[in-house]
Amino acid sequence: MAVGVFDSGLGGLTVLDAVARRLPDVPFVYFGDNAHAPYGVRTADDIFNLTCAATERLWDEGCDLVILACNTASAAALKRMQETWVPADKRVLGVFVPLIEALTERQWGDNSPPREVAVKHVALFATPATVASRAFQRELAFRAIGVDVEAQPCGGVVDAIEQGDEILAEALVRSHVEALKRRMPAPEAAILGCTHYPLMEKVFQDALGQGVKVYSQANLVAESLADYLTRRPEFLGSGKESKFLTTGDPKAVSNKATQFLRRRIEFEAA
Repeated sequence: MAVGVFDSGLGGLTVLDAVARRLPDVPFVYFGDNAHAPYGVRTADDIFNLTCAATERLWDEGCDLVILACNTASAAALKRMQETWVPADKRVLGVFVPLIEALTERQWGDNSPPREVAVKHVALFATPATVASRAFQRELAFRAIGVDVEAQPCGGVVDAIEQGDEILAEALVRSHVEALKRRMPAPEAAILGCTHYPLMEKVFQDALGQGVKVYSQANLVAESLADYLTRRPEFLGSGKESKFLTTGDPKAVSNKATQFLRRRIEFEAA
């Protein structure tokens, strides 16, 4: 009954932690494509091919349902995967839709026509590839009308976090927030559109000001997944054990992951 969680690197561990707490009886297999991270500067075709390869590896582990915890993969590859590649007996889900459902105050899985919502000015912080895809705006348009989205590509932040350089990561976050606020001085809500960014949530909040509601994905994805599995239990796969897989150096990735989650994580070679 395992579920797969995929990310280009370590950021998806923020999602894994939340879904594992919400669904303690479900084994989760985590796949980090650390050898090819970061995805945020890659082409759409590159992201598609790498994400498909990782998803197939998780299917081999008995995970019929795979969560793309990587926002860049969700933005640049998911729609193409669902339309052209994923077989009928498997499911691949992204992390944008739960976020947008929360932002537009919808029930999980509510596909009714778009309507006016309370929030009118939204700041989106994401990788360059996610911003270029306009996937967030596309999904939002299916659910809400009259919302102005200002997107800020946050170059360098993922690299700084993966390298453990918190001082550089904080400086970059503040710089990106300042750049966005020059274009949208008074956002009402901010979307942290990368699974790495929750690790810098306090910095984002401080730079934006307390009047801005910051939406972080991990807990929203966990609630949405719990609801989805209640409705579609047939997509609990045959896998029986939790594990961590990486395309990178297992020892180095394990050490970084342990720093990330502040508990011992042991990766094995994918």
